[in-house]
Amino acid sequence: MTQLLFEIGTEEIPASYIRPALAFLEQTAQDKFKELGLAFGKVRSAGSPRRLTIAVDGLQAQQQTRRQEHVGPAKQAAFDANGQPTKAALGFARSRGIAVEELHIIAMPKGEYLMAVEEIQGRATAELLPALLEELLRAIPFPKSMRWADSKLTFARPVQWLLALYGGKVVDVVVEDLRAGDITRGHRFMSPSPVQVQNFDDYIEKLAAKSVFADMDKRRAMVVEEVKKAIREQAGDSAVPLIDEGLLDIVTNLVEKPHGVCGTFDQKFLALPAEVLITSMREHQKYFPVADQSGRLLPYFVAVNNTAIADRALAVSGHQRVLRARLEDALFFFNEDKKKPLASRINGLAGIIFQHKLGTMTEKSARVGELTAYLADQLAPAMKVDALRAAELSKADLLTAMVGEFPTLQGIIGRAYALLDGEKPEVTDAIREHYLPVRAGGELPHSLIGAIVGIADRIDTIIGCFAIGERPTGSKDAFGQRRLALGLINIIRSLNLRLSLIELAQQALSGYANEIEPKADTLAEAMAFIRLRFENDLIAAGKSQAAVEAASSVRFDDLNDCIARIEALETMRGSEEFAVLAGSFKRINNIIKDNRETAVEESLLTEAAEKELFAICAAVSKKVQPLLAQRDYSQVLAAMLTMKEPVDRFFEQVMVMDENPAVRTNRLNLLTGLAALVRQVGDISRMHVE
Repeated sequence: MTQLLFEIGTEEIPASYIRPALAFLEQTAQDKFKELGLAFGKVRSAGSPRRLTIAVDGLQAQQQTRRQEHVGPAKQAAFDANGQPTKAALGFARSRGIAVEELHIIAMPKGEYLMAVEEIQGRATAELLPALLEELLRAIPFPKSMRWADSKLTFARPVQWLLALYGGKVVDVVVEDLRAGDITRGHRFMSPSPVQVQNFDDYIEKLAAKSVFADMDKRRAMVVEEVKKAIREQAGDSAVPLIDEGLLDIVTNLVEKPHGVCGTFDQKFLALPAEVLITSMREHQKYFPVADQSGRLLPYFVAVNNTAIADRALAVSGHQRVLRARLEDALFFFNEDKKKPLASRINGLAGIIFQHKLGTMTEKSARVGELTAYLADQLAPAMKVDALRAAELSKADLLTAMVGEFPTLQGIIGRAYALLDGEKPEVTDAIREHYLPVRAGGELPHSLIGAIVGIADRIDTIIGCFAIGERPTGSKDAFGQRRLALGLINIIRSLNLRLSLIELAQQALSGYANEIEPKADTLAEAMAFIRLRFENDLIAAGKSQAAVEAASSVRFDDLNDCIARIEALETMRGSEEFAVLAGSFKRINNIIKDNRETAVEESLLTEAAEKELFAICAAVSKKVQPLLAQRDYSQVLAAMLTMKEPVDRFFEQVMVMDENPAVRTNRLNLLTGLAALVRQVGDISRMHVE
């Protein structure tokens, strides 16, 4: 078993493309090797702005010879009364390339059939790799791809060279007019000469000598160290960098070898809200802000260059000049915005279209206000006044010059300006928090008011979009409804809110009553959409898919209640009694089918086993009612497990589908009532393992 090394050398790839592309290469390569029946060991990746690389250790040298069985026609149809092969047998043998005499007869559940056995000779891995590696290269998905010259290949940036080695030997991969070799290239400016490599370790070592640190984790650590070193040299040991993980990832993939330089800016810019300064540095210039030990911003920043510069003062001067222009604009916008109170901008929202069928931002703000009032009445009546004020001001900063220049500051600037206007801290915090989370796994609202306004805003958008048929598809989600739904779910979960999603959605839909004629299936489709996001999020976090589906399929309206039921089901699923009850419940579901009645006439209960089951169902139902009210679902399930043996005896001794219609209906109703009792926790038939 030997190592595969594959490098795609390119022009500079956008930083945000690199990690997803490498993750795709790693996973897809593994999938391809499994399909081909090739064993392999550790799969590693490396990358920089000019290269995407994977290495596969211990890749099996040749496929095993495989035996493949093909089932053909039934024996009865394959031979006539005299035992001679029919056209069916002859045609099947011919399609498999063998004589009729080489066919086997096998016994199957439905009778005897013909079978052809094919021995597939394994191919050498070296023969398979050229096509496989070309396919890998062409399949990498990018947010945007391009063509160049007369090439038909599409890629993030023009491909300049290919390196492909298997067991130290060149793999003859040809893509368009590029043929792979054993040569890679060093840093474009600092060490551009080609270098020959033998394996992955040799590749990493020789590139490092050529000023390219292809190990991204190591390069990331180098960026951090360069930033800290630059600050120590310029601002002293008391200053620290504010390292944002997202920015760190971007900078790591903007350079092949990092070189940090620390610059300064005028003290007057510290009058700007800290978020404005940080955004100007991070988002527009990819600079790291600097703070003191207490977290207060200092007039310094760190830029990370891709090349070492002899005249550092000249490099710093260039960075400072670019940043100063940005900060002068920000300071001007800030001073202009302060001339008008935030509240005075509310009326101007009528000039901003939310969605051409769903009205203006003024109309959206009104709907969000109504939903906020509804939620506050349920969750926090004492906070209703502050919640309504936060909802009223929540979108006003969209009309500020600062948000016009820095759109990512919406909410943040609203909070800053509301504080300057003397609004209550509870209100100002909610203005910012109602946008949270802004991305998957991002910060969530800390305050209940911020959560309430955020929930109202999200459900209004989701329901409005579904009402006009603007549903997300595989490639289209113009309003980010998947993100909004996940945000909605995580806000409710994080604050453990008891809330009916269906009632909230109905309330949101009523807000559009005078504006649109909603689709008939709006609520059902919107709830199915949110439910799918909810289920996928839990399964991705490690919850059992069977437990998630068992609980959510019967009721997911109250998300935290659903999670409590899922956790109880997960706890119980390992017990033998639960497994047996789940199997019985599956049988019950099959028997009762569409029966919905649960009324049982005791006088029609004649068998001891059905009388016992009726009695135990009544006793368990009475016992679990207070437990259900307390959401103590583990105890509810424990009580339900006591029904296992009575259920077993019922099926052993009682004929459900009795000839007497009245008896048959009574027994179906008994089982339907039992099923309804268990479904208060979940449809445990989904957790039955055959």
